[in-house]
Amino acid sequence: MKKPKRQRLFFVVAGVCLMAGAVALALVALGDSVVFFHSPSDVAEKKIQAGKKFRLGGLVETGSVGKLKDGVTITFKVTDCARSIPVQHRGVLPDLFREGQGVVAEGTLRADGVFVASRVLAKHDEKYMPPEVAEGLKKGHKAGMKRCRR
Repeated sequence: MKKPKRQRLFFVVAGVCLMAGAVALALVALGDSVVFFHSPSDVAEKKIQAGKKFRLGGLVETGSVGKLKDGVTITFKVTDCARSIPVQHRGVLPDLFREGQGVVAEGTLRADGVFVASRVLAKHDEKYMPPEVAEGLKKGHKAGMKRCRR
């Protein structure tokens, strides 16, 4: 082969290898964080370890919203109609937050099973509910759960 063709081939192969390496590193770095959130059933099934930061999604369980004695920490339960997880959030909740509505909370799980949310996002309409939550709610309704009144 002529020298310029050989150099061009070398640069193309080297570029492809570098791109493949970059993609592999990005996928390894992302790991499980690609998942937008976990449902309460996912958390129970996957046995997510305490202290790991993730997002919890589902519906705010009816009758579960309350305040701790400090007057600032809000408690509620997030359910997917099959399981529920108690959540604590210190601070102001979004205006759209209410019982029976969709919610995604970002935070960590404590060893006692309480999810401590650093951020809470409220969903305004179930039409925009992520497919994972909708599927979890369907499974819960089929199992005869009365936790979700829809």
